[in-house]
Amino acid sequence: MAANTGRSGIGMQGHWVVTGGAGYVGGHVVRALHRAGVDVVVVDDLSTGLAGRLPAGVPLLLGQVGDRRVLDACLPGAGGVVHLAAQTSAPGSVRDPLAHYRANVGDVVTMTSAMAEHGIGRLVTSSSAAVYGDVPGSDRRAETDPLHPQSPYGTTKMVGERILADLVVCGLSSVALRYFNVAGAGTQVLADNKVGGLPLAVLQARRTGEPVPVHGLDHPTPDGSAVRDYVHAVDVASAHVAAVELLLAGSQGAAVYNVGTGIGSSVLDVLRVAAEVTGGPVPHRVHGRRPGDPSHAVADVSAIARDLGWRARHDLRDCQHSAWEASGGPLPSHAGGRLVATG
Repeated sequence: MAANTGRSGIGMQGHWVVTGGAGYVGGHVVRALHRAGVDVVVVDDLSTGLAGRLPAGVPLLLGQVGDRRVLDACLPGAGGVVHLAAQTSAPGSVRDPLAHYRANVGDVVTMTSAMAEHGIGRLVTSSSAAVYGDVPGSDRRAETDPLHPQSPYGTTKMVGERILADLVVCGLSSVALRYFNVAGAGTQVLADNKVGGLPLAVLQARRTGEPVPVHGLDHPTPDGSAVRDYVHAVDVASAHVAAVELLLAGSQGAAVYNVGTGIGSSVLDVLRVAAEVTGGPVPHRVHGRRPGDPSHAVADVSAIARDLGWRARHDLRDCQHSAWEASGGPLPSHAGGRLVATG
């Protein structure tokens, strides 16, 4: 688990700005920080986020990270930033690479420039396992592995990490968390409302009867389907709390950590577990491989365990079970977050 998230003083050094805090991952992170005693201010344009994911009383500044007026409204007096707002689709980045470069590179430059002007030197940011690409002969991805992203999305995340590394000379201390495949939900209100990742897609297929696509059964893996590391959103959130604690404890430089379970599950494993959780088979249809789709991507989590005292507490079954339960009802459009108009 993360290092003690109830540590005295974690919320005593100014508020933390969380960009994209009304999103799927962001909602989990904001609630975890809030429970840990961190004073949080959320910036989100609600293009994909839901204000109802925010705890009661958490301020929401409605706007985009690339808008300096929004940043200048929330950064004064901040103790740090957790940057989650991003474009996150590898296939989508192939179709529209510029949108991903604008959000994942351009907005990082705008945000860190604003942070520097306001004298804020701590940043936790979301990165991705997509920076690794396919590494032949390797079953685990370690932070020291060469980076060979296979999509514009992965490239933008790699460039974002490089920006933070270069800004160490400007006094920025950062932690980039390379998520593997995030799934599951802490509560119904925090459920993912986008059927993008495989675990949620198979549950949707089970509910609707529409076959979920299986992209390739010719991968060099035990059952021929692609293998991924599925990490629960609740665990991802606790990793952010641990990263904030690390920076508040005085960590300097640009650190990078994998966030995963260290356990690989194939596409066919996901279908099998979903069938067990939901009590029936999942309809699926086999297609060809997708361009830029690595065959095997599992995290080496030894570094984050060593330095942050963090490890995942949930497995694939927990992810599927919680997502299935959370998808049983509609999400509220707004329930709790305090909206602050800007501009």
